[in-house]
Amino acid sequence: MRGIISWGTSMPHWRLDRSTIAPVAGGGGGRGTRTVASFDQDAVTLATEAARSALAGGLVPDMLLFGTVAPPVMDHTNASVVHAALGLPAGVAAMDLGASVRSVVGGFLMAASTTDTVALTAADLRTGRAGSAEESGGGDAGACVVIGSDGGHDVVVAEVLAHASATGEVLDRWRIPGEAVSRTWDEKFTEVALRPLVADALNRALTTAGIEPADVAVAVVDAPSARIGAALARVVGAQRTADDLSATVGITGAAHPLLCLVNELERLAAAGDPGGTVVALVHAGDGADVVLLRTTAALGHHRVDATVADQLATGGAVAYGRYLSWRGMLDVEPPRRPEPQRVSAPAAWRAANWKYAFSGSRDTTSGSVHLPPARVSADGTRTDEMEPVSLASAEGTVATFTVDRVAYSPSPPIIFAVVDFDGGGRFPVELCDLGPDEVTIGSRVALTFRRLHAADGIPNYFWKARLVRQPPPGDGKEA
Repeated sequence: MRGIISWGTSMPHWRLDRSTIAPVAGGGGGRGTRTVASFDQDAVTLATEAARSALAGGLVPDMLLFGTVAPPVMDHTNASVVHAALGLPAGVAAMDLGASVRSVVGGFLMAASTTDTVALTAADLRTGRAGSAEESGGGDAGACVVIGSDGGHDVVVAEVLAHASATGEVLDRWRIPGEAVSRTWDEKFTEVALRPLVADALNRALTTAGIEPADVAVAVVDAPSARIGAALARVVGAQRTADDLSATVGITGAAHPLLCLVNELERLAAAGDPGGTVVALVHAGDGADVVLLRTTAALGHHRVDATVADQLATGGAVAYGRYLSWRGMLDVEPPRRPEPQRVSAPAAWRAANWKYAFSGSRDTTSGSVHLPPARVSADGTRTDEMEPVSLASAEGTVATFTVDRVAYSPSPPIIFAVVDFDGGGRFPVELCDLGPDEVTIGSRVALTFRRLHAADGIPNYFWKARLVRQPPPGDGKEA
């Protein structure tokens, strides 16, 4: 049996209330909220966080695939950064998928057709011109599904029954290289063009699986917009249509098919699904792709640390002006301090285990943990008697902190804290996803992979810390 054995998602902490758009932009907006990645997040960091959740417990894939339409850099393999942050062995291949939404579904089909264990990651930051439907309807998120086979510790929770594709040149959305926002055609045209392709792919997938349309319990439909998705759901005709998350998250581009599928699997798991539920994953864009899955009895026992619903319950509100500045659409004066220098490729390569995997060293004699890693013991009597130890998954306690309103930051102020990590180790780290009044001495924090800055087109990644929040929270404070 081959199918999904694990998953993880990454929701940015911040939420934009769509009703706050029109008073500033003069139009647009609407009801509900959309997720907003912070200034220190991009597709790589969101994908990394999702993959960390999916691979928790020591699961090591044979291959890592990464899909996004908003890669932080071109030519360079972005998946290799995710690979490094996860601390995966060098023998695990890491590859980027093409810069289109459909490429992620293509990665799913490829993973389902191999015998390897494949971690398929995807993430996007979606925006548009101020006041546009693209801006309010978009969303930011990361998702990861691990596709493998039954055997050993790997248990399939959703078996792949069949899949089919129908390709058509439907120019519904496009982006010119170098531009930050996409352009779109009329929604009605897109719906009319995609409808027969969805019907064709669905019929062939059902025939291959040997099941009837009435056997499909849930349709997970990923489409260019919520309105198109609702129309195509009627073509599928399943017993129920899954939440497309458009009201609370927005359409998250390359991450969306995986995100909606995972959200539905989590809903079924929470309901104690006994197995045997047929789920149709339908992607519509540049054609149509249909993947039929059937849940197994193991799904009801599969749990993750933070479900999509959990993450949505712990968000905070961000002001529209702050959102625009984070996306580079509103030029806000930063602190009058020198901007950071670009990262050194040789230095980053030499310190890869520390920089990307947050791997320190533990003294084999005293047991003390050194952050960053050290060769010499604390008392100076021993050299190279250390073993590597990764604290990327460790939580810690804030020993002290300071709010710096002078240091350079795209979104001041900077909150620095000295953190005592569980199991040993103390390190000063920047806090994120919070306001200055939300942290206290004794606050519990967890590490998160973030983008420090970019200089000369090179993103500089390292680890920050975020508060450990327990759902359900009160209303989030405005950033």
